Amino acid sequence: MLSSLAHLSALDRSVVISVNRLNLRPHLARFFAVVSRLGDGVFWYTLMAVIPFVHGWEAASLSMALALNGATCTLIYKLLKLSTRRCRPCDEVSAMHRTVAPLDRFSFPSGHTLHAVGFTLLTVLVQPVWTVILLPFAILVAISRLVLGLHWPSDVIAGACIGALTATMSWYLGAGCGLW
Repeated sequence: MLSSLAHLSALDRSVVISVNRLNLRPHLARFFAVVSRLGDGVFWYTLMAVIPFVHGWEAASLSMALALNGATCTLIYKLLKLSTRRCRPCDEVSAMHRTVAPLDRFSFPSGHTLHAVGFTLLTVLVQPVWTVILLPFAILVAISRLVLGLHWPSDVIAGACIGALTATMSWYLGAGCGLW
């Protein structure tokens, strides 16, 4: 078991150092910093506001479900971060090149990725037309966390899994309540 964890840790370190090299290129550093900033919530709040205008007021139930799912995701990731207290790569690996400050102190799980996957999956399950916009953006958000040196790959994977789980549960609850 310990050798498996050591192997995972070494793999995390190797991948994040390799991907973080992209942050040395100014145009990529700026691009991923903007993606990350949009993933702070700006993009998702805008999506929730726009959905009823695009799909009619009956689609406001999706916006409300996204807000509730977002709040649930926030609670989950904050509890996990406080209980695991995992250091960020930019704080632990001297070779990391950081161009943006983290929003909080701890790394596990990636809240940006958790929200990106949660919002994307729930939206495309209800309104598949959004897939072409949301899926690439969610992928870029996840990649940005590695490029910027703010998360380990396992943080991003865990965030994606938790986001997918909360979105799926929200979708089933919404379907059960007749929202869609």
